[in-house]
Amino acid sequence: MLLLSIGIFCFTVLGVFLFYGKGTFLIAGFNTLPKKEKAKYDQQALSKFYGKTLLALSVSMILWLVSDILQNNLLLIIGLILFTGIIIFSLVYSRFGDRFKK
Repeated sequence: MLLLSIGIFCFTVLGVFLFYGKGTFLIAGFNTLPKKEKAKYDQQALSKFYGKTLLALSVSMILWLVSDILQNNLLLIIGLILFTGIIIFSLVYSRFGDRFKK
């Protein structure tokens, strides 16, 4: 339970950090692009999207924590489905289409 709480705290801090447009260097793949390629992307929108994603993941992790406290497996299942769905959505949304290009 302590490890999960630390994970939720880290996801929340990183999510807020990214949501306010800071920390694009933390986005995997984007930080390795050459400067010429990085200039083609809207860094603010990209950072904000991944910040929202991390915050949503932390909310689903809170469901895991609550399920552990209440001994309710249904909340755990809902949290796991939500967590998986958020990851799949964010990967598909950010990969296909030029949503973050200027």
